[in-house]
Amino acid sequence: MAEMTNHKGGCHCGKVRYEASVDLGSIIACNCSICTKAGLYVTFTKASNFKLISGKDDLKDYQFGKKWIHHLHCTNCGVESFARGDMPSDGTPMVAVNVRCLDDIDLDSLTLTPYDGKSL
Repeated sequence: MAEMTNHKGGCHCGKVRYEASVDLGSIIACNCSICTKAGLYVTFTKASNFKLISGKDDLKDYQFGKKWIHHLHCTNCGVESFARGDMPSDGTPMVAVNVRCLDDIDLDSLTLTPYDGKSL
């Protein structure tokens, strides 16, 4: 069973800030083109477990490939601290939280799960 913990996070410049309840035992290291180039490590959570505190008007949407995910970047610093999409299996709204953008996270303590997004 997933252990959900509450965290705050955001982009580099601080314009985009959020709170999220996430499972840090399930971190995805995807090899797709965007995750590789941006160095993203993500964990998924239901949209109801995510609250955007500030920066709604400072986000720019980028989609590529099959356009399943809305990659949201801060228009000021360019950082993608989270993305939005729906679960393909049942359409549940989800948020992909960039774990690197969570406050006070020790990345070396996390276990990464490889995901082959490059082959999709």
